[in-house]
Amino acid sequence: MAEEVILLNFWPSIFGMRTMIALEEKGVKYEYISEEDVIKNKSSLLLQMNPVHKKIPVLIHNGKAICESMIQVQYIDEVWSEKSPLLPSDPYQRAQALFWADFIDKKLCVCGRGTWRAKGEELEANNKEFIDILKILESELGDKPYFGGHKFGFVDIVLIGFYSWFPEYQKFGNFSIELECSKLIAWAERCLEREKSVAKSLPDPEKVIGYVLYLKKLYGIE
Repeated sequence: MAEEVILLNFWPSIFGMRTMIALEEKGVKYEYISEEDVIKNKSSLLLQMNPVHKKIPVLIHNGKAICESMIQVQYIDEVWSEKSPLLPSDPYQRAQALFWADFIDKKLCVCGRGTWRAKGEELEANNKEFIDILKILESELGDKPYFGGHKFGFVDIVLIGFYSWFPEYQKFGNFSIELECSKLIAWAERCLEREKSVAKSLPDPEKVIGYVLYLKKLYGIE
């Protein structure tokens, strides 16, 4: 029996981008179902498959749902293990990759939202923290081509989706990531050379800006 793989996602989602990239890296064929109104009108399928958080992305494999993007990437890595691994096999290196992925989710996501939601002194403090977080990540990257070394892997997948939001962060936060973190920009451009996985999974940054303008209007943020 052929495997059935479905991804419930919404195109601006950094989290969904991770799952798409992991599936593409592994060469997994899947059906993409777009949740176009995840704010106001979630589909019955989404509510059925993710009744706890009621959020995308949701990976459905042979009728069984896997929720949360980092868990999905790990699941994809384990299930389709015959393809090149995304996580290191060495326990210490694996732990380090999971640590940095957790750091990205706990720190960068919050500050990213702050660039368009915060105002005044709060925005200024948010932006400083945001750049500091990027500099910490840039320091961890060092002179390596990718976070895991010479091979594109787990941490790269977790982080690269933010790149499509960089123009939005800069526009509404009024700062330059390229001036502050040029090595990180070079890393992102290297990742985008992976046309069949990264490049095809990331949306047009201008479209992201348009989406954020919609959110600002929706939430009454000027």
